[in-house]
Amino acid sequence: MDDKKSWSAESSPGPSAYEGDMANINIKRKWSRRVTESFRRDPNASVIRSASFSAAHSHSYDAESAAQATAMSPLLRRLKGRHLQMIAIGGSIGTGLFVGSGKALAYGGPASLLLAFSLTGVMMYCTVQALGELAVLFPVAGSFSAYSTRFLDPAWGFAMGWNYAMQWLVVLPLEIVSASITIDFWANLGLNAAWVSIFLILIIIINFFGVKGYGEAEFVFSIVKVTAVIGYILLGILMNIMGGYDSVGRPDGSYMGFRLWHHPGAFHNGFKGLCSTFVTAAFAFAGTELVGLAAAETETPRKALPSAIKQVFWRITLFYVVSLLLVGTLVPYDDPRLLNGKNNADAKASPFVISIQNAGLQVLPSVMNVVIMISVLSVGNSSIYGSSRTLAALAEQRQAPSFLAYIDRQGRPLYAIIFASVLGLLAFLGASHKQEDAFNWMIALSGLSSIFTWGSICLAHIRFRRAWRLQGHTLDELAFRSPVGVVGSWVGFLFNCLVLIAQFWTGFSPVGWRSMSTSQLTINFFQAYLAAPVVVLMYIGYKLYLKTEILKARDMDLFTGKREFNVKDLVAQERADRRNWPTWKKLYKFFC
Repeated sequence: MDDKKSWSAESSPGPSAYEGDMANINIKRKWSRRVTESFRRDPNASVIRSASFSAAHSHSYDAESAAQATAMSPLLRRLKGRHLQMIAIGGSIGTGLFVGSGKALAYGGPASLLLAFSLTGVMMYCTVQALGELAVLFPVAGSFSAYSTRFLDPAWGFAMGWNYAMQWLVVLPLEIVSASITIDFWANLGLNAAWVSIFLILIIIINFFGVKGYGEAEFVFSIVKVTAVIGYILLGILMNIMGGYDSVGRPDGSYMGFRLWHHPGAFHNGFKGLCSTFVTAAFAFAGTELVGLAAAETETPRKALPSAIKQVFWRITLFYVVSLLLVGTLVPYDDPRLLNGKNNADAKASPFVISIQNAGLQVLPSVMNVVIMISVLSVGNSSIYGSSRTLAALAEQRQAPSFLAYIDRQGRPLYAIIFASVLGLLAFLGASHKQEDAFNWMIALSGLSSIFTWGSICLAHIRFRRAWRLQGHTLDELAFRSPVGVVGSWVGFLFNCLVLIAQFWTGFSPVGWRSMSTSQLTINFFQAYLAAPVVVLMYIGYKLYLKTEILKARDMDLFTGKREFNVKDLVAQERADRRNWPTWKKLYKFFC
């Protein structure tokens, strides 16, 4: 008879069933604990750490402490170069291009459409180059609103921060409703609250994965959008070559060329039509500045940001100018479908979809509608990202409620994300009988936000360059230098001022104003220009309350928040290496 042996860990050939169950329970507990722990405040968070800052804030603005707070923000640097490049290439490609261009074509004609988007693209190129120079040197939380605070006036930084946050806070519910309306392209079911819920939950989940979730989602969204635009350009060339019609409107496979520029014409509604088109073009480029906002969460901003910013050239040239040039040759400006869209995501009013339908292609309009829906979701995704980071940075500087600066151990501005997500519930207003009024006024709040933001970026760069020179620095010390320099920033700033003037004129006296009543004209003006008085009131109110002053160039802080301190020798070595590059490589690196 065999001797019975007592069990021991050494003698056991493997884990018992009990042990295996306990191991699984422990793994689940560890995982759940890690998830729970990740939502706790980052111990290195710079928020509410300075009692003197809080005390000083009650009497005056402490610029030094505010700069330190944005520089020491515990946002995690998890965005890679590929994320930043796709955000730069496809980040702002959305309904402004796919659908909004239709109304611009109807108001201004194909020549006005092409001219407005081209000139706005030049302005945008100058602005992003200025932003890149500042963001590489100072990759701080809040980006352009923080630059306005440091290089212009703390009161203006407060106004710009809240202006930008409000823009994205109201855009979120608008885009969610727009995404649900794209479903009507296939079946006219009206607003479906279920789709609103699905899209809202999807966007919130993406942002709760942190900056890496946002980056990966935008990477995928941008690939889809870029592929769609390139595909449309190739298709548009073929439709232009073989998409002509005979005298009775039947397709005859003839060459289109610029036939529609002669009849019904290249311009419509004269100079006012062109001004109206500029406003639409500015809306279409909104979101480009997110590259600068993301710099604070990028692993290597000195290397990734310049490369990403150069991609703006390709987006402006290829995705906007070339695609809209083709649209203008394929869709007449008097096509009634261009003005039938009651929503900025109505694919039936998209000139891209209309041109494909005119060619008699059956499946591709649905494909383009899917792209429009993805574009809308991409903008909604950016809405939570942009608003939450801006609100957290404002709170860091004591320019917003302090609870919004709560940043957890995964680098998420948790309460700011929750706050933005809750405002997304306004999307359910789309089911009410007042939906049109509610959304029109929300659009009014965000209508001019981008213009103010871009103008402030250019002006902050101009003031920074002056302070940099007066404080004894040279341009060789900059890790990235804007190729268009201060001149480009002046071009961007003045162009933004011209767009504000054009918006004022078209808001006060819109196209077709003679057929409008006085009350309609008044409502139209405030819906077109509401953001301007809101910004002015925020600026004046904050300035009077804290008695801030416009900063002098010699007093500007050019040290706090610098990511790279000793780059002069490194940059000099890199430039020396570039001089030995072959010509083709120099040309490629200049654009890419």
